[in-house]
Amino acid sequence: MDKLGRESLLYDFYGELLTKRQQEIYENVRFGDLSLSEAAATYGVSRQGIHDMIKRSEEALEAYEAKLGLVDKYLNDRKDVLKIRELADTIRQSGDLSLLDEIILLSERIEER
Repeated sequence: MDKLGRESLLYDFYGELLTKRQQEIYENVRFGDLSLSEAAATYGVSRQGIHDMIKRSEEALEAYEAKLGLVDKYLNDRKDVLKIRELADTIRQSGDLSLLDEIILLSERIEER
């Protein structure tokens, strides 16, 4: 996954744990089209201050993920669900019911997480 995709997922899962000001600035700089200089002018702080806030926000989001692991769990679950869909399509096309055992194992792995 690319850096922006990971940042987006981290923010989706943990963004509400940032302060409202951090959320606003992070969204506008990372996902909007505001440059550090424009954000500095908009929020009345230095460009370095905006840079530091973005960096601290990223570190906080990564720290939440390190402790909770929700993004990794989501990505693993998504991968297993896609595999289940592929197996179900194969069963539908070939009639090979032996693949049901693999579907059951994948679904149990998802439940255990």
